[in-house]
Order: sequence, then structure tokens, then C-alpha cells
Amino acid sequence: MTRDQQLAEGREAFRRHAWGDAHARLVAADHDTPLGPHDLETLAGAAHLLGKDEESAQLQGRAHQAFLAAGDAAGAARCAFRIGFGLFFTGDIAQGTGWLARARRVLDEAGLDCVERGYLLLPEGVGFVMSGAVEPALAKFAEAAAIGARFKDLDLVTWARLGEGRARLRGGETARGVSLLDEAMVAVTAGEISAPLVGPLYCAVIDACYEIFDLRRAQEWTAAFGAWCAAEPDLVPYRGECLVRRAEVLQLHGEWTEASLQAEQAGEQLSHPRVTATTGMAFYRVGELHRLRGEFAQAEAAYRRASEAGRQPEPGLALLRLAKGERAAALAAIRRLTDESRGRNRTLVLTACVEIALVAGDVAVADAAAQELSTIAARLDTPYLDGEAAQATGAVRLAQGKPREALALLRRAEQVWRDFGAPYECARVRVFVALACRALGDDDAAEQEFGAARRAFEQLGAVCDLSRLDALQQPVAPAAASSAGGLSPRELEVLAQIASGSTNKAIAVTLKISEKTVARHVSNIFLKLGLSSRAGATAYAWQHQLIPSSQRPTT
Repeated sequence: MTRDQQLAEGREAFRRHAWGDAHARLVAADHDTPLGPHDLETLAGAAHLLGKDEESAQLQGRAHQAFLAAGDAAGAARCAFRIGFGLFFTGDIAQGTGWLARARRVLDEAGLDCVERGYLLLPEGVGFVMSGAVEPALAKFAEAAAIGARFKDLDLVTWARLGEGRARLRGGETARGVSLLDEAMVAVTAGEISAPLVGPLYCAVIDACYEIFDLRRAQEWTAAFGAWCAAEPDLVPYRGECLVRRAEVLQLHGEWTEASLQAEQAGEQLSHPRVTATTGMAFYRVGELHRLRGEFAQAEAAYRRASEAGRQPEPGLALLRLAKGERAAALAAIRRLTDESRGRNRTLVLTACVEIALVAGDVAVADAAAQELSTIAARLDTPYLDGEAAQATGAVRLAQGKPREALALLRRAEQVWRDFGAPYECARVRVFVALACRALGDDDAAEQEFGAARRAFEQLGAVCDLSRLDALQQPVAPAAASSAGGLSPRELEVLAQIASGSTNKAIAVTLKISEKTVARHVSNIFLKLGLSSRAGATAYAWQHQLIPSSQRPTT
């Protein structure tokens, strides 16, 4: 086959998305006589889609030099932009910035007004979004979109629209931001976008959906992403990213075994040729699934790999400490995280904070976290976050001795999880519903809720939750109750009165002892249980079933 035939077939193979064939043909043609700059760009695109990123960057570099030699400043800037933008997103900021600066210099020296100037605005806009500077970001993306429209470059218009959508999400304009994301993806699903850009666009829009906890949209785009990957048999990159997102969706729907397999596969795929932030996401997901199934050693190992890949293994690691009975360590970790966390991870941290603080008996901390979670949920206005906030607030109200108020919130959360088809979340909220029913004296309803939760946990293999459920359903004998927390029988009586909302004066009247004696008992209770407030003591009493049925509130 002649070189011209290799070139022609290589170009045609690229148009057919036969990346492997295109790469082989163009490499063969390049071996005989060096390719021209446009064919080098095509070969670089094929190499990228085959997962050969280093080769792709080298080819873009050759194309850049070839365009310079030919006096084509726009082409040279385009190749420099692609190298720089790619490095920018893999964390090589210094090199990426250097290439982007070179692209600008080439255009400035040539005095060109071209579409490449619009592309160079994109990383500037992304930088503003990441730093929280919404208005400058919107200005950059608007300018890029205008340039794209003027030069009829739909790729640039789509990227700019997506960038504007993410900026508006960061600025709290959820509805407008989501609308822009959807609009950008129309061009992707219609096949109007250049093949090398499709994967990054899918990844960006799915990440944006997860950032605002719009899980329904995230699931829809994940399914579309998976279909695109499946239709591209030669495609190597993005399969790992797709597997991570699929694992998240599968976990939500209770398919834990398959979710674990896909997350582990993604982690291994994304570890070569280099570890990235997405690698850390994959191993964090693996750790979460091990933790939920009570496989603590495997969870520790997965969290460690996530950390090595640059993904902070929290709040999973703090929840793992809680599952292992290390309450003080878990509480210390989650308090630190609430001080440090930002963005999407803060919402995850707040949810974990409520769980850990309630088990540790610090109701004040749990209440503060639940209130902040509710504020975020109201701002973002997505069903998933509404469910999380309702469940967290309901759990806090239950610990505060307000079961009727708690029950209304918990029922709302339960409906959200049913709508999502999320069996684990639904089972967890039903445990709280059972506790609320029991607190209101409806033991039959409580047992029904406990039973439904148990069946779901058994089907999922949620070992830790089953252990907690066993503890909650285990009747407390008087002998066992008298030794709870090392409290004396009289201290247990005082604790029950505290949990019912009685003041020291009221307790003194009820138990026929002096108010000074009550104060001493209260001090001893706090000391023995490691608590600092009556709210914490109330939470402890409810969680350890130390309140006689005759003292449970009915209103």
C-alpha cells in the first residue's frame, strides 16, 4: 500500500471512529515520510482516544512546530492550547500554563483574530470558577461563546455553555445552571461535537450534577455516557470514569456486589499509565462498599489507596472509626472535617457529622450540622439533598425527645428514598421511624419498621447496620440497665428524668430528694458518660433504651 493510500485510509478510519485502524494507518504513513501538521493533529486525536496520552502530546508538539514552520499561527496556537489544557486538567499546572502562554504569544505576535482566542478563554474561566469568582468566570465564558458563534465553531460554543452552567451553579443559580448543562449536552447526544471532546464533556456535566446532588440527572447522563462508551469499541480513556459513576448509581440502587466490582475495575484501569484524581474516586467508592459490609481491613486498604491518589478518604474513614466502636476518634475527625471541608464534600461531611455526633451523644454538634445541611438543601433545591436534610433533622429531633416532630421529617425522607429506589437509605430511615414510633408508645408499628429494615439490611449485606439494629432491639434487663455507663440505679432514674425534659427542681420533686442532690447526680452522670450537656444525656438515654415506657412522650 502506498503512503497516499495509507493516508487516505487513515483519515477515513478516523471519520468512522475506527481509532485503532486510523492510528495504525497514519503511523505507517508517518514512518515513510513525516506527516503534515493537519495529519499529525488527526493522529494525535486517535492516540488520545486509544489512551496513548504521552504519544498524543508528543504528536501535538510536532504539529505545533510544523504549523510554526509553515507560518500558520492559528494552527500552532491550537496545538499549544490542546497540550496546555490537557496538562492543566491532569494537575501539571506549571507546564500547562506555559503552553497556554505560548499559544497566546503566537497569536499576539501574528495579530490574528481567530477562533483559537476563544478556546484560550476557557481555562481562564475554569480558574475563576474553581476560585469562586463567579462574575469574572461568566464574563470569560460569554466572550468565548460569542467568538465560537462568530466563527461557527460548535465545539467552542458547547464548552463555553457548559462553563457558564457550572459558574451559575457555583453562584447559586441552580435552575439556570442546570438548563445550560442540558443545552450543552444536546450537541453531544446529537453527534455534533468532535469525537475527542465528547468524553470530557460527559465527565464535566456528570460531575456538575453530583456537585449539586442532582442524582436523577446524573443517572441519566451516566447511562448516556455508558452507551457512548459501548458504541466506541476502540475507546480506552473515559471507560474508567464511566465505571466510577456507574458504581455510584449501582450502590444507590442497592446493587452492592456489582457496584464494588465496577469500582475496583475502575480503580485498576485508572491507575495506568498514571494515577489521577478519578483514581482516588474509584478507590474511595471501593472503601465505602467494604465499610458498609463490615469488611474493615479491606475498607482501610481502599481508603489508603484513595488517599495516595489524592482523594481525601473522608468522611468514610471517620464513619469507619465509628463502625469499629472508636467514637472519640470518629467525633474528633468529624469535628476537624466540619472546620476544613468545602464544596460538595462539605455536604457529605455534614451528613456524617450528624450520624457520628448522635452516636457519641453530642446532640448540639449534630443539631448544628443538620441545620447547615437544611440550609444547603433549601438553596440547591434537589430531592436527594432534601431527603438527607429531612432525615438528619428528624434524627436530631428524636434525640432531643421530640418523636412526633421527628416522625414527620423521617416520613418525608423515606418517601424521597422510595422515589429514588434507594433501599439502603430507605432501611436506615425506617430504623429512625421505628425509634420514633416506640418513643410514642406504638411498639407494634416500631417492630414492623424494625423488621422491614432488617430484611433490607440482610439482603444488602449491611453488616454494621444489622449489628446496630440488634443492639436497638435487644431488651434491656434491669441488671444490664443498672450497669449502663457505670451509672447507679438512682443516676439512671435521674437520667430518665433528664431525657423527659425535667428540670433539676422538677426531678427533685418527683424523686423526693433535694435539688442539691439532683445536681450532684447530674454532675456524676455527665462525668461517667463523658458528656457536657443535658441534650447529650437525653440522646444517650434514648440510644441505650434507658427510658421506661411510662416516661415516653405521647405528644
